[in-house]
Amino acid sequence: ATFEKLDHEVKEINTNADALKRNFSELTELKHNLSMTQGFFDDARPTDHDIVPAREMEIAASGQPLKLGFITGVIPRERMPTFERMLWRVCRGNVFLKQADIPEQVEDPITGEKVHKTVFVIFFQGEQLKNRVQKICEGFRANIYPCPENPQERRELAMGVMTRLEDLGVVLRQTQEHRQRVLAATSRNLSTWQIKVRKIKAIYHTMNMFNNDVARKCLIAECWAPVTELDRIQLALRKGSEQTGGTVQSVLNRMNTTENPPTFNKSNKFTQGFQNLIDAYGVATYREVNPMPYTVITFPFLFAVMFGDAGHGIIMLLFALWMVLKEKTLKDKWKDIEVWTIFFGGRYIILLMALFSIYTGMLYNDVFSKSLNIFGSSWRVGFDDQFLNASETVTLEPVPYNYTHSKDYVKMYSGVPYPFGLDPIWQLAENKITFTNSMKMKFAIIIGIFQMAFGVTLSMWNHLFFNHHYAIFVEFLPQLIFLICIFFYLIILIFYKWTHYDGSNADIAPSLLIHLIDMILMSYPNEPASSKQFYPGQ
Repeated sequence: ATFEKLDHEVKEINTNADALKRNFSELTELKHNLSMTQGFFDDARPTDHDIVPAREMEIAASGQPLKLGFITGVIPRERMPTFERMLWRVCRGNVFLKQADIPEQVEDPITGEKVHKTVFVIFFQGEQLKNRVQKICEGFRANIYPCPENPQERRELAMGVMTRLEDLGVVLRQTQEHRQRVLAATSRNLSTWQIKVRKIKAIYHTMNMFNNDVARKCLIAECWAPVTELDRIQLALRKGSEQTGGTVQSVLNRMNTTENPPTFNKSNKFTQGFQNLIDAYGVATYREVNPMPYTVITFPFLFAVMFGDAGHGIIMLLFALWMVLKEKTLKDKWKDIEVWTIFFGGRYIILLMALFSIYTGMLYNDVFSKSLNIFGSSWRVGFDDQFLNASETVTLEPVPYNYTHSKDYVKMYSGVPYPFGLDPIWQLAENKITFTNSMKMKFAIIIGIFQMAFGVTLSMWNHLFFNHHYAIFVEFLPQLIFLICIFFYLIILIFYKWTHYDGSNADIAPSLLIHLIDMILMSYPNEPASSKQFYPGQ
């Protein structure tokens, strides 16, 4: 009832406002029409030197009264040339036309658009020409306005038009203010109405899928529902029947079926984003192991291993905390913007990614790509100025180093590693980016391969649960063997390279990438003791 009342009121206001605007536009055109036709009549006032045409002298001599009629109006400026030619041809040159352009744009009473218009006055003689002129004006959609012959009456009409324009301006402003107040009051209920309309639409869309039993005069719906929610569904059906006043209660009946039920993964506001992430790659079959609980930790942590910047992690944390703490306010805001819905739906993912990024950033000692010297570096530069000035680069050795070839050895490493994370001395190293990127990549590979192995292991539980024992031998074991022979072998090589190649022989260390490619292509160097090999007999 409230909605219908507001709808009727707004429609009535709009109708009245349109009528007032149309009247205002017509009066504006009439004002310009009167002011410009006054100039036409002043120019046409006879003088003592006027020459009387021979036709008028003949009419006057015959005793017939000579009286010219006229029509004034307004027409769009672009139609004026065609209008003038049509008048000349239809009336055969027996009319006199005067025109003047209105300086500013005026609002058309019919279309409501701002257009350039022209005021015209047409003089003619006789009813036949008058009818022709009127039909031509109607055909060109020219607005015809009354114009008294008497100058005094024209002035009085112009004054009346000005007064009415002022009054209409006041009424129009009051109408717009009233409409603004009504719409402002309506906007408070707009979100509620939108929710109701969406609910009604969803209800009718669902009911359209029901089967109509004509004999029993009822609707039958077949659907899937979680077993744990059956009591709530029964309670909702009973409550709905009571509120609608139905005499017959709705019946909920469990049916036996051989069809495979759809997948149902129960989630909440925290886990929903992670579940959407899993479903983007593929939805598990009914009763298969859902990897979402494990992804809550593994996905943001693996992101942080490669991201590893505590400074940017703090920025992400502030953004995620803002969305989490204000989620009730932000839930219905900007929901039509697709990018925002993605960010807001993954607010808890961003939160965990930020926390893990801060942790790994502290491990890498990386804050906005800068290192923090909190505990003091375990390294010191023991070279004198003469040696430093003579050398473009220097290398810090972990063992005492005799750079002057004397009996004195310089100790550069204290023997105690940096208490937490990467030593800040790496900030000054030329190979900082090469070293840190390689370290992050190797950590990500090691953790990622273990995650892959864990995912393959989960598939074994699916095979055991569904009694697909053959799949263990033809699917699970081949996948595991392939994973071990290639990727676990790569992990072994990573640790082998870390332990067997130090600062003294790092320049001859083989490349892991080249070695893995050669292994797949079965391409090996001919030399038995090549520096490209990790171990003999490779």
